[in-house]
Amino acid sequence: MNAWLNWSLLLITVVVMAGLALYSDKIVRKGNSEGGFLLAANTLGPFVGAATIVATGFSGWGFMGSPGVAYKYGAIELLGNFFFAPAMVFAVLFCARFLHQRASKIGSLTIPEYIASSHDGPEPAKRLTQAITAIITVLLLLVFLIGQIKALGLLAGQWLGIDVTTASLLMVAIIILYTSIGGLAAVAFTDCFMVIGMCVSALIIVITIFADLSPSQLIDGLNALDPALLAPADSGPYGGSIWHVFLVLPYAFIYSATLPYMSIRFMALAKTTKLHHVAAYMTPIACLLSLVPIAGLYVKLKVPNLATPDEAMPTFLLLFLSPTVSAIVTLFILFAMKSTANSVLHAIASAVSHDLRQALWPNCTLNHRQLLRLNRLAVILLGLAGFLLMLVAPPFMLSMLAILGSGTLMAALVAPTLLAQVIDTNIYAALASILVGFCSGCLLFWQFQLGWVEAPLYASLLACGSYWFVSLVSQRHHQAHFLRLR
Repeated sequence: MNAWLNWSLLLITVVVMAGLALYSDKIVRKGNSEGGFLLAANTLGPFVGAATIVATGFSGWGFMGSPGVAYKYGAIELLGNFFFAPAMVFAVLFCARFLHQRASKIGSLTIPEYIASSHDGPEPAKRLTQAITAIITVLLLLVFLIGQIKALGLLAGQWLGIDVTTASLLMVAIIILYTSIGGLAAVAFTDCFMVIGMCVSALIIVITIFADLSPSQLIDGLNALDPALLAPADSGPYGGSIWHVFLVLPYAFIYSATLPYMSIRFMALAKTTKLHHVAAYMTPIACLLSLVPIAGLYVKLKVPNLATPDEAMPTFLLLFLSPTVSAIVTLFILFAMKSTANSVLHAIASAVSHDLRQALWPNCTLNHRQLLRLNRLAVILLGLAGFLLMLVAPPFMLSMLAILGSGTLMAALVAPTLLAQVIDTNIYAALASILVGFCSGCLLFWQFQLGWVEAPLYASLLACGSYWFVSLVSQRHHQAHFLRLR
C-alpha cells in the first residue's frame, strides 16, 4: 500500500511538471532567441520570481544537509540557516535591479557573458574571460550537483523502496525531462509548484515536533544529552568561535547575489516586476523554511546514535510521521532538492551551450532551432554526467559539498558582479579576480582548518582586493599613457 501511494504521488507530480514544461516551451519558442531558454524571455513576475529564488536557496541542503548539521553540531545550525532568509531578501532589494538593467542594456543572457560584456577591453581578452568563467562554473557547480543527486537518491530510494543508484537515476531523468523542454521558464514554474509543497512540509515538521515536545522540553532534553548542543564553544562547521556563525549572513548575501543559478533569476525578471513585491513574497516563505533544522535537533534527542548525521531527516520521516504523512512530506522534500538541482543543471548547461560556444567559436552562426537543440542537448549530457560522477564520488557531508561548490564559485564571481557596481574597470581586473577567487577558495578550503563559510569569504576578500588593485594599476597606466601622448 505504501509503495503504491508513493509511486502514485511521484507519477502525479511528474505529469504536473511535464505540463508546466510544455507550457514553458511556448515561452521558449515565442522569444525566437536563446533568451527564451536561458532567461525565460524575461517574463518572471513577483510571485514566480520570489518562489524560484527561495526554492533554489532553501533546497536539498536545507531539508537534508542542514538537519544533519544540526544533529551533529547542535542549535548553532538553526541560527546559521536562518541568516539565509534576510540575506536573500537584501540581495533582491539591493542587487537585482542593477544586474537586471545592466544585463538588459548590453544584451547578456548568462553571468559569464555579463561579466565579459560589462568590462572594457579587447575582444580576445573578453572571450578568454567568458570561457574561463564558464569552465569554472561547470567544474564547481558539478560538485554541487553531485551532492544534490546524492541527496535525491538517498531519500527517494528509501521512499520508493528501490536502491539508491536507481533512485538517483530516476530523479535525474525527471529533472532532465522538464528542464530540457522549457529551460529557465520550466525551472521557475515548477519551483513555484515545489515551494508550496516545501512550505507545507516545513509546517508539518514543526507541528509534529512541538505536538510531541514543548520548546522547553526539547531544550531541557538536549541540554541533558549534551550541553554543547545548546551552548557550544565554537560555531561548529562555521568557525572556531561562537561568533563565526554570523559570517553566514554576508556569505548568504554574496551567495544569493552572485551565483549563476541564483542571480540569473534577477536578469530574468520582467521589466514591470517590483522588487519590493518580490521581497514581500520571499520573506515569510524563507522564514518558515528556516525552521527545518529543528528536525535534526529532535532526532538527536530521540535517536542519539545514528551512523551518519545525514540520516537525521530520513530517520525523522521513518519514525515520527505516519506512513501517509511521511510519503507526502518526503515528496515535498524531494521537491526541495529538485528545485536546486534543476537550477544548477540549467546554469552549467547554459555555460557550455552558450558561453563556451561564444568564446571558442565567436563566428559560429546558428538559427533559433539549432540553438535550442544545443541548449537541450547540454542539459541532457550534463545531467547524465552529474549522475555518473555521483557514482564515483567519495563520501562527504551534503552541506560540505554545497559549500565547496557554491562557496568557491561565489568567491570567483563576487568582484566582477557585485564590486563592479561601484568600480568601473576593465576586463583584466575581472579576469584576475576570477582566477584569484577560484584558486584561493580551493586552497583555503582544502589546506587550512577553516570554517565552511570562512574559506569562501576570505577568498572573496582576496578576489575583491585583486579586482581593486588591477583596476588601480590599469587606471594609473592609462593616465601615464595619456600624459605621454600630450
